[in-house]
Amino acid sequence: MTQAPSSTSARLSAASLPVWLVDDEADVRDSLSQWLEVSGLEVRTFSRAGKVLNALQNGQPCGVVVSDIKMPEMDGLALFTAVQALDTPPPVILITGHGDVPMAVAAIQQGAWDFVQKPFDPERLEECVRRALEHRALALENLQLQQALRHNYLSTRLLGDSALMQLLRRQVENLAASRANVVINGETGSGKEVVARALHDFGTGSQGAFVALNCGAMNSELIESELFGHEKGAFTGAGERRIGLLETASHGTLFLDEIESLPLSAQVKLLRALQEGEITRLGSNQVIHLHLRVVAASKENLLEMVSQGDFREDLYYRLAIAELAIPPLRERREDIPLLFRHFCHQAADVHERPLREPTTELLTALGNHRWPGNLRELRNIATRFILGLDLPWQSSPMPPHQASALSVRMEAFEATVLKEALQRHNGNIQAVLDELDLPRRTLNQKMQRHQLRREDFLAT
Repeated sequence: MTQAPSSTSARLSAASLPVWLVDDEADVRDSLSQWLEVSGLEVRTFSRAGKVLNALQNGQPCGVVVSDIKMPEMDGLALFTAVQALDTPPPVILITGHGDVPMAVAAIQQGAWDFVQKPFDPERLEECVRRALEHRALALENLQLQQALRHNYLSTRLLGDSALMQLLRRQVENLAASRANVVINGETGSGKEVVARALHDFGTGSQGAFVALNCGAMNSELIESELFGHEKGAFTGAGERRIGLLETASHGTLFLDEIESLPLSAQVKLLRALQEGEITRLGSNQVIHLHLRVVAASKENLLEMVSQGDFREDLYYRLAIAELAIPPLRERREDIPLLFRHFCHQAADVHERPLREPTTELLTALGNHRWPGNLRELRNIATRFILGLDLPWQSSPMPPHQASALSVRMEAFEATVLKEALQRHNGNIQAVLDELDLPRRTLNQKMQRHQLRREDFLAT
């Protein structure tokens, strides 16, 4: 476990962050804590370094650690080393005797904030602590800002207010911070590559390349050369050296779309490359080391393919360290108005046409469609709408099996009306009640049924 920053959204105050004082001598703890508390600082005392480390690993808020070096079990230097391994380590100030000064100096060279030599002036310690607290407050505030920007940017990349999309964004935000391989499951046109790019762009390998290969679009004879590369003359037609996609994506992300189409012979070689972390180009003996994340996407159930012998089980478990499921558009119909308007904006910009506002009737029709082509189909409809062309269901009636029941249409319309009212009033429930002339209990029930939360509409 790693230390978690405070979740407060308000600007952090250095004085509000507690000073953690660790010393095995009770008299020293008492005298130092009293001095710091009289100076207006919040102090928490510990008798053992191990307790400090446990509290930090559990995410308890800490501004600065002030630790004696000489302690039983875990000394101050060992504590400093352990604290440095945390994701967001607090500054560490060491209290040292005369004979420990060289060790304290070495610790500062390795990242410790400062050291205070015994006997010391309490005012010197206070000054040192306050500077460390200011640094800590600024570091946590910057971290919170980065997290907020990342979350907001994800909201613009993976559009949708439905519960399914909110869950997907949380999962992407969590997985992006790791280098684990991921399998993305979703229907054609549901946005698998968009999710893969989000994993890359928000991840630790974002400075590396994002390299995409559609396995279903490649000739089976050429796919190994595409993945591993080849030297000049490695086979007939290899007129020059080619760097493979695995090598190109090293220190970045390799996105393998339609992984279910990868030939079994290539699956064996891909598995070996991922297991060993190295490859050799065709026609070469030079070993090339890899450091990359693989994100694979499939519209098929890979485990079913494994059971049928069409996909290697060992490769599946190597790739599917984590799995993400992208919901089809028909399972998040409440997102359709937002997505349609977004695609309309894009089409108006690309084709230099005036923006058109969809009518309620059109939004209702969009909500009733089955969307076999998912987002790709919705984008197509939005482009047609902006260009003033006939929409498919305007030129031919919707097949009977695609027509939704009246109750489903009414539910979709009701969800849209509620969401738009909440957006207009920035989550002000009383204003929504007045506009829609609803009792509070009725509105609560409808918001629960449509998975609408007031917090999602508050002005920021």
